[in-house]
Amino acid sequence: MNDEQQESMLAKVAGTVAALAAAWVAHKLINAAWKAASGHQPPTPDDEGDSGLGELMAAAAATGAVVAVSRVLATRGTKTFASRVNRNRLTPS
Repeated sequence: MNDEQQESMLAKVAGTVAALAAAWVAHKLINAAWKAASGHQPPTPDDEGDSGLGELMAAAAATGAVVAVSRVLATRGTKTFASRVNRNRLTPS
């Protein structure tokens, strides 16, 4: 495996790890914000019907949107960081 392929694989792994971490943090933030606003945790698939359809849809939409945006931003940030590192490695001192 040449250096370029190895760097590309490293960037993909780092991007995946960053996206997963960002999704986890975003999910925790949504849970905390939901609890602060409503006084209880957002509905989950394990709930036995305590929540109305509107609350379920709002929780799903908010969680999905925030997690998706955080994953995209984390992946783009990692990609930008990896390209800067590669550019600096290729530039002679």
